[in-house]
Amino acid sequence: MTKIPTDICIVGGAGHVGLPLAIVFALKGQNVLIYDTNPAALDLIARGEMPFMEKGAEPLLKQALKEGRLRLSSRPSDIAGARALVITIGTPIDEFLNPTVVEMARAFEPLLPFLSDGQLIILRSTVFPGTTAWLASHLSDRGKRVLLSFCPERIVQGLAIEELQKLPQIISGMTPEAEEAAGKLFSLIAPEVVRLAPQEAEFSKLFCNAYRYIQFAISNQFYTMVSAHGLDYYKILDALKKNYSRMADMPKAGLAAGPCLLKDTMQLTAFSNNEFSLGLSAMQVNEGLPLRIVEQLGWKHDLSKMTVGLLGMAFKADIDDPRSSLSYKLKKVLIFKTRKVLTTDPYVKDADLVPLETVVAESDILILCTPHKIYKGLDTKGKIVIDIWNYFGKGGLI
Repeated sequence: MTKIPTDICIVGGAGHVGLPLAIVFALKGQNVLIYDTNPAALDLIARGEMPFMEKGAEPLLKQALKEGRLRLSSRPSDIAGARALVITIGTPIDEFLNPTVVEMARAFEPLLPFLSDGQLIILRSTVFPGTTAWLASHLSDRGKRVLLSFCPERIVQGLAIEELQKLPQIISGMTPEAEEAAGKLFSLIAPEVVRLAPQEAEFSKLFCNAYRYIQFAISNQFYTMVSAHGLDYYKILDALKKNYSRMADMPKAGLAAGPCLLKDTMQLTAFSNNEFSLGLSAMQVNEGLPLRIVEQLGWKHDLSKMTVGLLGMAFKADIDDPRSSLSYKLKKVLIFKTRKVLTTDPYVKDADLVPLETVVAESDILILCTPHKIYKGLDTKGKIVIDIWNYFGKGGLI
């Protein structure tokens, strides 16, 4: 049997970044190999099932599999001969909140024997500024003459299938040839490509997430400031935004979390020798919000005698991803302050979760942590409700 050539191999292709990208490329006629070391996720994908929530993805996954455009593997040797590799492994941060490129080097070790000269390699996830250049040197020292590029994803989790085909794609390359090859590849799916130098592209991705994180921190700071004095932040917010376009994009207060916002803000902080004061302040505000909520609740209620129910444990609305969710930080704080803490979420997989009806019935206080659509119009049975997001439209007072 003639082996089907691999146009694109997505390394880490069973994850939130890689799998939607693999599906979209496959539906554009590319032969795509998903390489991943997670056998459980690969088994689900092989059956045409998404391992996580992604709007509109599952029917398209089934179509790509049926057309034979999507293959799966956990063997590094299968990447050999792929015309392009897309690496969806970012720069993690260590226990001191400093980025480490060691993990990137480790991720490449099993792949090195199967890389070929002239192969296009695209870094897709967030990396510390200078990582693309560092990796180019690292690979060159090992005799690999590849075309290395950094092309960041800027997708809202859960809407990747739609946004990959709607948003401009920033591209870069360590050489003109690498940049040209990356641009040609992403032109298959994106409406336009925007060209930057590699380090400029690295900063662009970090700036996107840090900017959003700081925006949330501004609202969260204002929220805690006025709620501490018994004022309704949302009454103020609605008034200042009414028919006033300059404030239209000011976000609501809420638990700002997830696997990227804090991490990427800390990467910029580390890059600037801890002189990114706005980022550090944003971290203090956003990470401190659960503490402020519990503190203000304690002013009005004897929490030691109360059961508190947390509605939503995912890091954002209408997804099933609990990574870095501040709902869990709030839970840890409340465990030491209350009689009991109950948690629920319609999408997250967690053995400690209980049914929504149980949480509402048995709690004295309910805190809306994640504004899932399913909670809209929820009958809270007259319980005390802390609605940081003003999702129920009754104000955000604690």
